[in-house]
Amino acid sequence: MTSLDHRTPVLVGVGQASERIDDPGYRGLSAVELAAAAARDALADTGADPGDIASAVDTVAGIRQFEISTPISHSPLGRSDNFPRSVANRIGAAPARAILEVTGGQSPQHLVTELAGTIAAGGAEVALIAGAEAISTVRHLQQADDKPDFTEHVDGDLEDRGFGLKGLANRQMLAHGLLEPTSQYALFENARRARLGLSREDYALAMGELFAPFTAVAAANPHAAAPVRRDARELATPTERNRPIADPYTRFLIAREQVNQGAAVLLMSVGAARRLGVPEDKWVFLHGHADLEEQPLLEREDLSGSPAAVLAVRHALDLAGIGVGDLATIDLYSCFPVAVFAVCDGLGLAPDDPRGLTVTGGLPFFGGPGNNYSTHAIAETVVRLRAQPGAFGLVGANGGMLSKYSAGVYSTTPAPWRPGRSAELQAELDARPAVPTAVHPDGWATLETYTVQHAAGSAVVIGRLDDGRRFLASTKDEETLGRLLDGEPIGSKIHVRSFGFGNRVTMTAERMDELFPPRSPGFRDDYEHILVRRDGHLLEVTINRPDSRNSLHPPANAELDEVFDAYFADPDLWVAIITGAGDKAFSAGNDLVYSASGKPMWVPKNGFAGLTSRESLPKPVIAAVNGFALGGGCEIALACHLVVADETAQFGLPEVRVGLVAAAGGLVRLPRAIPAKVAGDVILTGRRLSAAEAESYGLVSRVAPAGQALAVAREVAAAILEGSPTSVRTSLRIMAEADGFADTVEAVRHPSPALDELLVSQDAFEGPAAFAQKRKPVWRNR
Repeated sequence: MTSLDHRTPVLVGVGQASERIDDPGYRGLSAVELAAAAARDALADTGADPGDIASAVDTVAGIRQFEISTPISHSPLGRSDNFPRSVANRIGAAPARAILEVTGGQSPQHLVTELAGTIAAGGAEVALIAGAEAISTVRHLQQADDKPDFTEHVDGDLEDRGFGLKGLANRQMLAHGLLEPTSQYALFENARRARLGLSREDYALAMGELFAPFTAVAAANPHAAAPVRRDARELATPTERNRPIADPYTRFLIAREQVNQGAAVLLMSVGAARRLGVPEDKWVFLHGHADLEEQPLLEREDLSGSPAAVLAVRHALDLAGIGVGDLATIDLYSCFPVAVFAVCDGLGLAPDDPRGLTVTGGLPFFGGPGNNYSTHAIAETVVRLRAQPGAFGLVGANGGMLSKYSAGVYSTTPAPWRPGRSAELQAELDARPAVPTAVHPDGWATLETYTVQHAAGSAVVIGRLDDGRRFLASTKDEETLGRLLDGEPIGSKIHVRSFGFGNRVTMTAERMDELFPPRSPGFRDDYEHILVRRDGHLLEVTINRPDSRNSLHPPANAELDEVFDAYFADPDLWVAIITGAGDKAFSAGNDLVYSASGKPMWVPKNGFAGLTSRESLPKPVIAAVNGFALGGGCEIALACHLVVADETAQFGLPEVRVGLVAAAGGLVRLPRAIPAKVAGDVILTGRRLSAAEAESYGLVSRVAPAGQALAVAREVAAAILEGSPTSVRTSLRIMAEADGFADTVEAVRHPSPALDELLVSQDAFEGPAAFAQKRKPVWRNR
């Protein structure tokens, strides 16, 4: 080994720690304590003086725990505010650099690859990677009278890389109940089953046959959370203990998160290893590596596999200069069967490969310690390769929804650091065409994949409209659920309809109409959250929630949407005014109290108040702003044709102050309505514009004396009503058409069909005739 560069990275120590709540020696350790125990074992595993090794650690990287992996995660027993340094403090290390990695099961292997590269470049000498989960302990003790407090405040710099959830969650997934991993992977699993043409029974048995050998490995692993050997049929057959979770998964086939497990890996340069006295028989080298990402779920052409994962493993093997057949050990991330199947399919690996596909027992049986599973896989791989000098081992680490894949190839055979081509390969993956998607699908479609969520009594489906666009939808319809659970539904025709609260599917259009009867535009006799008043050709709509500053929640938004549908469809209504009850607020926007209650928040397809996303407002709508018009309230005003403001009114978009953005049109309309720099000031600082300032910028058409906004709005409406309603509608239409032209002259010359229609209308003849006869015109509105 004397020819190796002194900066060549090498793995020199690994450690694992675990406990089960029913163990005689159960201590109720925190995640920090479990990780520290594993780290101490890793120091001892080097064969050198643990104190000397700890003192030499210059970089410590922590795997993010589940309880800090998403914005809505919580820590019932408290947590460290600097996990890597908490671990370092317990082993006597004082690293210059501390890292908290992003969320995802790929993170352990990714960190090994990254820090190996950092060591090779001279940016570090000794790096410790550690992670742990105490999920089982937290759930076991959080209700105890003497529950522990795992809170720790630790000084020192921390490179917190954030959640790293970009592309893994969006509003569509939230609206359709697709945020938990089991349902996400079930979609891939059913797509693969359909591609292979297997029956439900045959595929269930195939999943059992894949995982039965995993249980045998787990049964022999002292750190396994479920060390019980099971056969294929036991895994595949639903029972009270092995209950269905999300079709096609039963409990035994999915990752087990209720664990108390920690693992650590120690890397250093060859120079540091020699200086610290680490015996060479402890050294394991990273021969190949790759880190790749898949497209967002709905954009992937094939939902039955993972090209990024396969390419990552292939590149890691290529970099190591070996093939799949040269591997002695293999550990494929096994949160769900499809995560293993996808790699096997791409590499030509048999599910029953005699070498085995796990060295730990896999996530359903060994345990799924959050994002940290593959640290255990790396630790086990290192131990096995030391026992087989010269052999090669593969670790495949998966994160997200088959989204991120990190692969590593290891061996005791000395090897220099080899930079990979992950960036180049990622560019090729990113260049693949994305499947077009539909946010609001309507009509007939083909079912592409699905899962039935048994506890919720619901299903999530992915389908394709006849034009090829893909969509996400859900259903609780028993008739549809029954069809999804019987035979092969994939490839069947389904009917989809979009609503503000999400997309819904049925097997027939008739069933859709039965569940969601089409509503013809019209007014009710009364409303719960708004007031509606007709006065001749004028409609007045009042948001009637003064106790909440006329903020809007889904029921209020739905009523407003319904009323404006009726207004635009009613030929006897020519002008509408929208205002707020009381004198304090026009509308304070979204009802944040309702939102904080945990109830689902949604807005109609036509947007906030049924106005902000409406394709067109063909008849005039006037906002009578009496008081605060903030957030969504300001966006409603921006969507209206005219704004009459009480002199005490204030306008603003304060969303940034509560961690949100003005997504109902404010970010688009305000910079177009007032000077861009002023709009940026309002949007980015949350400052408010007075009625006078808003008028000076052209945001407000008229300012009314205090308390007179509605009265002045009525005067404006009356003036509009004196004109031809046909001319008014035509004017609005031509102005809207002109917005599509950058050049003014081009817009003027545009031959609008609206003008042609006006010129043959009755009003076009009635107006000049009335003028010539010196009488008031009688408008026909036709």
